[in-house]
Amino acid sequence: MLRISHYLRALAGQCPAPRVAPPGSRRAPVVIWNLLRRCNLTCKHCYATSADSVFRDELDTAEALQVIDDLHDAGVRVLILSGGEPLLREDLFQLSAYARAQGFFVALSTNGTLIDATNIEQIAAANFDYVGISIDGLEATHDEFRQLKGSFASSMAAIRLCRARGIRVGLRTTLTQQNHLQLPTLLELMNEYDVQKFYLSHLNYSGRGKRSRKLDAHQQMSREAMELIFERAWADVEQGRDSDFVSGNNDADAILLLQWAARRLPQHSAALEQMLRAWGGNASGAGIANIDNTGEVHPDTYWWQHSVGNVRQTPFKTLWLERPEPLLLKLREHPRAVGGRCGQCRWLAICNGNTRTRAWADGDLWGQDPGCHLSDEEIGVHAIPSVALSPI
Repeated sequence: MLRISHYLRALAGQCPAPRVAPPGSRRAPVVIWNLLRRCNLTCKHCYATSADSVFRDELDTAEALQVIDDLHDAGVRVLILSGGEPLLREDLFQLSAYARAQGFFVALSTNGTLIDATNIEQIAAANFDYVGISIDGLEATHDEFRQLKGSFASSMAAIRLCRARGIRVGLRTTLTQQNHLQLPTLLELMNEYDVQKFYLSHLNYSGRGKRSRKLDAHQQMSREAMELIFERAWADVEQGRDSDFVSGNNDADAILLLQWAARRLPQHSAALEQMLRAWGGNASGAGIANIDNTGEVHPDTYWWQHSVGNVRQTPFKTLWLERPEPLLLKLREHPRAVGGRCGQCRWLAICNGNTRTRAWADGDLWGQDPGCHLSDEEIGVHAIPSVALSPI
């Protein structure tokens, strides 16, 4: 995740640079926890391939509480509760309260359609540090992408309810060919609904997202979207607005930010490059971890086809820190031993090879990321053909 606003505020002298661990170092990760797989929507980009049905063998309440203890013992302090749709899990508020009592930063990742007058007070009382609600376009586009008519209206109503209770809210948008022209209007919704955060996600080719890769925004669309985000974030910094713009699933965004700063803030570009090198790019398997609904642990949320162990049999601390499997060790190399354009890129130390699951979707886990939106000239190489290798 690229913390765009934080970097720009640091350049403006309004805050320190983001705290980072040295790339590839041993550290406790941010954990994204899919508490269940059931969901009332069937979104076209869903990495969990969720559906409105009960899935077997999910962690029960006692097991989930033990996982929270294990995560705390491992030094984890940031926990994002996701799904499926987490509001369909009956013990959600019991689990979130237990985590908060242990000092976790607890965020809720939801589609928003189940937030209404019947549960908003309970949600407010849970004191989530942040509630992220997915909006993937204006009404017709969003409803078609999420395959439920009326879902846009329900999610926007949920945002209004949350803000009326003082809950910090973020819009999360996955950029596609269908919604890229709607991005300026989506950003205006932040002002209309008093939303503090905007997370632009690039499409990752996992789960239904792999089947829907034809919907992925073209490279120029992605570049234009990021330019708009940078300008909006900087305007808010200059005007003192409380906003937070981030992007995810394409660490090449950091190079676009560096290029933008060289044009718009040339006096700060060297400092920004230093901060971005300290950040070190993609953190799957190192600074990011995922636990799925059955307790399987993955390098991030898009790796459900590969588990590094299960918290039912082995504590998270052991799986992640004490006896990590070879894949995790390889993901933690910095810069990673990747091939194709990524391996020859002069910005590898910043990007770290980008998102490996997109490369895997092309047949080579350690090959070039087909989602990179930088040109050969920008990365300093000539076009290199991709060669399919064994994935692990």
